[in-house]
Amino acid sequence: MSDPVNLTTVSYVVLGLVSCAEPVTSYEMKRMVAVSIGEFWPFPHSQLYAEPVRLAAAGLLEVDAEQTGRKRRRYRLTAAGRQALRRWLAEPTSDPTEIRDHGMLKLFFGDQGAPEDLVSLAKAQQEAHQARRDSYAALHASIASSVTPWSLATLEMGLRFEQLAVDFWGEIAAGGYPGRPAPIAPPMPATRTPRAGLAASTICPPPM
Repeated sequence: MSDPVNLTTVSYVVLGLVSCAEPVTSYEMKRMVAVSIGEFWPFPHSQLYAEPVRLAAAGLLEVDAEQTGRKRRRYRLTAAGRQALRRWLAEPTSDPTEIRDHGMLKLFFGDQGAPEDLVSLAKAQQEAHQARRDSYAALHASIASSVTPWSLATLEMGLRFEQLAVDFWGEIAAGGYPGRPAPIAPPMPATRTPRAGLAASTICPPPM
């Protein structure tokens, strides 16, 4: 049976958050996101107000609205909402990880700038990743006893990634790069036409 509405990733975020903390308001979901999945899955928080209304209209959430005071709406999963969430969780994903990192973008073109600018970039990146790692470590210590093992596992992944980034940029700042890996393939002869794609040396040649 297909879902009654077109469900997006934000739809499943809402269903998952409601499942974790029902009954829950949109504002409470916003606070939950800020200290959890918002670290690795950013999206406009305004959707946490609009999407529950849509899901409730589709029968995936039920609403308990206050009649007086702030007239807050608290949401719970319906049976159909829980089924939709479980179907989504049962589907493995192999989508590639998306990274939009200005530091890496500038590093890619490092040969085109001054060496001292590259060192400054690396030091700034190292400090930023260290600060983020420290904040994750503090968060880990404060919530370790009150969240699920799987929620804590996502934080552990963040800790490991930030530590990797700290080490990586530290090596760049010191004037090297991790492991000094060998070229993926030797340069292709100038007279040979590659059968697919571009030779590695033509992606970003060194400055003249």
